[in-house]
Amino acid sequence: MILLKLFLSFLQIGAFSFGGGYAAVPLIQDQVVSIHSWMTMGEFTDLITISQMTPGPIAVNSATFVGLRMAGLPGAVIATLGCILPSCIIVSILAYVYLHFRKLDMIQGVLKSLRPAVIAMIAVAGLDIIISSFWNGAGFTASFSSVNWIAAGIFAAAVILLRKFKQPPIRVMLLCGLLGLIFL
Repeated sequence: MILLKLFLSFLQIGAFSFGGGYAAVPLIQDQVVSIHSWMTMGEFTDLITISQMTPGPIAVNSATFVGLRMAGLPGAVIATLGCILPSCIIVSILAYVYLHFRKLDMIQGVLKSLRPAVIAMIAVAGLDIIISSFWNGAGFTASFSSVNWIAAGIFAAAVILLRKFKQPPIRVMLLCGLLGLIFL
C-alpha cells in the first residue's frame, strides 16, 4: 500500500509542478508533510537542502529520498518513477504541439501568464522554509526573542556572498554548512 501511495503522491507532484524545481517545493511539502505526515517540517527543510545539494532536479531527488526512507529501494524506484512519468509524457506532447504551433500569439500568452503563478509558488515555499529555519519550526511570531539569530546570520551571509560577491552556490553551501556545524 505504501508503494502505491508513494507512486500516486509523486505522480501528482510530477504532473503539477510547473516552473521547475522550486515550484515543486510547495507540492512536495503538501504531500510529504501535510497529507501523509511522512516527515516533519524540520525534516522537510533538511530534505530540500539535501535535494538542492545533490545533482539532479529537486523533485526527483526528493522522491528518491522519501521513497527510500518510507519503503527502501523499491520505494525509491516507485516514487522516482511516479515523479518523472508525467514529465516524460507531458514534455513529449508539448514538444510536438509547440513545434507545430509556436508562432501563435495564444501560445505565447499562455506561457507569459504562467510566470507570475510560478513566482508566487516559489515565494510561498521560500517563506515557509525561512519561517521554519528562523523560528525552529515553531511558526512565525513577532517576538524577536524566538528568532534563531545564528540561522538568520548564516542566511544573510549566504545572500551577500551569492548576490554581491557572486560566489558559486556550492562554495556558499559548503561554507554555510561549516558555519552551521560550528555554531549550531
